[in-house]
Amino acid sequence: MNLPPLHRAAALGLLAALGLGGVAGCSSADSAPRTAEVRKSSPDISPAPSGTASATSTSTSTDIGWVQLMTPMNQQAVKLLTLAAERAADPRVRAFAVRLRTGHEAELNRLRPLLTRMGLPLTDVHAGHDMPGMVTEQDLEAAHAAEGPALDLLVLARIRDHLRQSAQVSRSEITAGGRADARELARALVTAREGFLAGLERLPGAVRALG
Repeated sequence: MNLPPLHRAAALGLLAALGLGGVAGCSSADSAPRTAEVRKSSPDISPAPSGTASATSTSTSTDIGWVQLMTPMNQQAVKLLTLAAERAADPRVRAFAVRLRTGHEAELNRLRPLLTRMGLPLTDVHAGHDMPGMVTEQDLEAAHAAEGPALDLLVLARIRDHLRQSAQVSRSEITAGGRADARELARALVTAREGFLAGLERLPGAVRALG
């Protein structure tokens, strides 16, 4: 893929931080099932909007890639958590979904202003991409169609994957990012995800069901 200089620098900077070499972080939604490895197409990192300062003047490519990935990851997770909070069969899963949704909404209230400070658009540059840890529209459709324990298992599996992958990406921002405010938020996200992963594994039957 021939990316403009800013797009390519942001994509490659994030990949280098993740230690993934020449492969990139997203693919089209109709690709093969997700794995822990990232797909071949590069993330579509958008340039700063017209009339704003260049995002790269104070931000590294890792900062740009991280905030443009974490924002839609949280937004998509909130959609699934909202469904789980209303329809999960086990009340403990519903309560867990409510707590996690509240935490993710609070993170979005920090991620969106960070995008603005970096001169980046609020649009989802990963729309339609199937990435590790991203709750897809297909996931949401499957959740709407599921009922009872099947819904609970689907939610827990997708959310566990989301928490693990977003923590991994955020750790890379902590070590390779250039902005102090982005690294501070990344540290908060990692701490939150570690706590929620521990809480998820304490849910009755979760470890046995998810493997």
